[in-house]
Amino acid sequence: MKLYGAIASPYVARVVMYARIKGVDLPLAEAPGGIKSPEYLKLNPIGKMPTLDVDGKGIGESTIICDYLEDVYPQKSGLPADPYDRARSRLIARIVDLYIGQQVTPLFRQMNPATRDQAVIETAGKEIVKTYGYAEHAMGSGPFCVGATPTLGDCALGATTMMMKKILAAGNFGITDPTDSGRLATWWKAMEGNAHCGPVLQDYGTAFDGFMKKMAAARK
Repeated sequence: MKLYGAIASPYVARVVMYARIKGVDLPLAEAPGGIKSPEYLKLNPIGKMPTLDVDGKGIGESTIICDYLEDVYPQKSGLPADPYDRARSRLIARIVDLYIGQQVTPLFRQMNPATRDQAVIETAGKEIVKTYGYAEHAMGSGPFCVGATPTLGDCALGATTMMMKKILAAGNFGITDPTDSGRLATWWKAMEGNAHCGPVLQDYGTAFDGFMKKMAAARK
């Protein structure tokens, strides 16, 4: 079993982080021939990453891959024991996919000061604060999203938060980072200091920096 994808993707980083908190050895490999190659499309016809290769059979979509890992390796759960807390952890991951991520990614297209749309930036800034509020509302006492250890919601929110921080810093948009204060700041500090999550966040952040530099060079 191995995971195809690049650590510069927040969705790949999510799965890698989830495997780490579960203690699962999950090798990361480049997609054979690229994500649009015939070989890769046989595993995942959507042509996106990540894809989990299980004996030549492909499983796509990061959340589904995490579900699979939870089913196959139940010995150390990546979800809280309490059913309500499990639902909250899953809810936070869902909020990331449906709301937070949808507000962060448009800013990536506004990196060039010469062509950026200030109205798009202002709207995204307001929505980022609002949607992070959704995640905070679903959180427990912490320091992680739901309890004393990281779970699925932390993996999803952690990767996307690192992407947000990198984009806000590089773009100098003047947008408030909602994880700079309060409950979300406590959560982020715990994530960075966690033995499983912290190194993955660092690797992802470094890889994403490299990706942004390539994109900046292409704009020149």
